[in-house]
Amino acid sequence: MGFLIRLVITAIALWVTTLIVPGVHVTGRNGANSALTLLAVALIFGVVNAVLKPVIKVFGCVFYLLTLGLFALVVNALLFLLTDWIARGLHLPFRVDGFWAAFWGAIVMAVVSWLISVAVPDRLEER
Repeated sequence: MGFLIRLVITAIALWVTTLIVPGVHVTGRNGANSALTLLAVALIFGVVNAVLKPVIKVFGCVFYLLTLGLFALVVNALLFLLTDWIARGLHLPFRVDGFWAAFWGAIVMAVVSWLISVAVPDRLEER
């Protein structure tokens, strides 16, 4: 259940990102198609972050230390661009127009995901 909640939170954050950040687009034919695209891209984004981010943190820890963590913003933008590349390969109607759109998109995604996560518990408490 926690996985599905995280997936929906990421999809909602991605939708908010498409509304706020110019250069991040979902161009589905209709609302249902756009919602499915957001869920698919959220899944891709989650897998990319789960697989690559820990590896990048280990190998790039020197850069994280030298930049006092600001390198994480660049890494997040590059992972967002990788998500775009994979989505294009799967012919999903999701586009990110360059590094700066990915940079701001990754920041908005992180903030919105965190805000929603604060309000929604990961697991429903059993009684």
